[in-house]
Amino acid sequence: MSTGAIVMMIISIVIVWGGLIAAILKLRGHPQEVEPEADAQTGPPA
Repeated sequence: MSTGAIVMMIISIVIVWGGLIAAILKLRGHPQEVEPEADAQTGPPA
């Protein structure tokens, strides 16, 4: 592999893993609120 290919590979790995880490940190700080489904509360129709 050439030097340029290795540099581009490292940059792309940093972007992908950095985005993953940023998403995890954001979700840890602001978790999504799950709304209960209407069917789960009322049960099956009679």
